[in-house]
Amino acid sequence: MEPTTTERIEFLGSQGDSLAARLELPFREPRGYALFAHCFTCSKDSVAASRISRALTSSGIAVLRFDFTGLGQSGGDFENSNFTSNIGDLIAAADYLRENFHAPRILIGHSLGGSAVLAAAGSIPETAAVVTIGAPAETHHIARLLGDDLSTIERDGVAEVNLGGRPFRIQAQFLRDIEMQPQQERIAGLGAALLVLHSPVDDTVGIDNARVIFDAARHPKSFIAIDGANHLLSLKQDASYVAAIIGHWVSRYVHPAPTSEDERPGSALPAGQVRVTERAADGFVQTVTTAQHLFVADEPLPRGTDEGPNPYELLLAALGTCTSMTLRIYANRKKWPLEHVEVELSHARSHPNDCETCDETTAQLEHIDRTITLTGNLTDDQRAALLVIADKCPVHRTLHAGLVVSTRLR
Repeated sequence: MEPTTTERIEFLGSQGDSLAARLELPFREPRGYALFAHCFTCSKDSVAASRISRALTSSGIAVLRFDFTGLGQSGGDFENSNFTSNIGDLIAAADYLRENFHAPRILIGHSLGGSAVLAAAGSIPETAAVVTIGAPAETHHIARLLGDDLSTIERDGVAEVNLGGRPFRIQAQFLRDIEMQPQQERIAGLGAALLVLHSPVDDTVGIDNARVIFDAARHPKSFIAIDGANHLLSLKQDASYVAAIIGHWVSRYVHPAPTSEDERPGSALPAGQVRVTERAADGFVQTVTTAQHLFVADEPLPRGTDEGPNPYELLLAALGTCTSMTLRIYANRKKWPLEHVEVELSHARSHPNDCETCDETTAQLEHIDRTITLTGNLTDDQRAALLVIADKCPVHRTLHAGLVVSTRLR
C-alpha cells in the first residue's frame, strides 16, 4: 500500500457555483487520474466514495471526488440542479484536473453518479475506462424514489421530499430533465472499457438495470455481482470488496506500477528510519513509511475509520514479531525440532482512553499478556529454554530498558 495525501480544493461547477472536492494523491507521481461521482443526494464523503477513492490512491491512482451542486459542502441550490447539471459538474471537474494536473482516464460513478459518468464520458475525450456501481440503466428510474410526492411535483411544480432521511426540494424541471436523457445511445457509443458492478439484492436499483447497461455496451466490458451488498455499500466489507475489484480492474488503463528499486516509494528513507504522515486533518488515518515498506495505521470505529491497526496493536505486533523471530533464530542455531511459532498478545488498556489523559504520568500501557505456542517434537527443557529466550528478544529488552524518547520540532 502506498502513502497518500488529501488536498481540499474548489472549482466552479456547471451553474457557476463553487464545488467542494477532495483530491487524493499518492506521494509519488500518479499512474493516472480518476474522477468519482457519488450517488443521488449523497456526498463525496460517503462510505463507498471514500473507501473506493482511497483504495485507488493506495495503488498509485489519484482520485478527485466532489459534491455536486447544492449537496454536501458545495455551493448552489439543489432545487435548481438536475441530471444535466450533474453532467456539467463532472465535465467541469475533468476540466479542472486537465488544467491543473492531468485529465482523468478513469470515471467511476455510484447509483445515479454511475449514470452521470456514462453520460459525461463522451465529453471527456481522455476517458479510457468507466465503472458503474448500482447504476440505473435509465435516468427516469429516479422518479420511482419520489413515490407519492411525484404527483405533487407534477401538479405544483415543486415539492419537498424525504430522501435518505433528509428533506430536498425537487422541481418539475428535474423530472422533465431525467425523462429526456438518451442513456442507451450514450452507453452504446461509450468508446471506453466498462465495468458494471451491481448487487443482486439491490432493492433501490434492481439488478435488471445492470443487465440492460451491460447488453447495450460494446466490448471491452465486464460485469461483477456484489453478492449480498445493499445499494449504498454501507457495510465496510462490501465497500472494501468493491474498492479492491476496481483497483485491480482499472490497472490496465493507467501507467504500470514502477518495479525498479529506485522507483519504490519510501526508498529515500535510510534503513531503520520510519516516517508517519497524517493522511487528512479530519481523521486518524496515518501512512507509515519505511525504507522498503508502506502500510496504514488508524483508530477503530467510531473514533476512526478502522483502515489499519491502532498504535497499541502496532506495539503488540512489534513485540510479537520480534519474539517469534528470536525463537526461530535460537531454535535453528540449536538445531531443535521447532516446526512453528505462534505468539498472541493483548494489553490491558485501550489507546483512546490513554489519549484522554496523555498529559498525566499514569497514562501508560501497564500490562502486556503474551502467549506463545510452540509446535514440534521439543523436550520440556527445550521449551523452558525457549520461554526464557522469549524475554530476551530485542523489542522486549527495549521495552524494559527504561527507554528515553527525545522529541524536537523540525
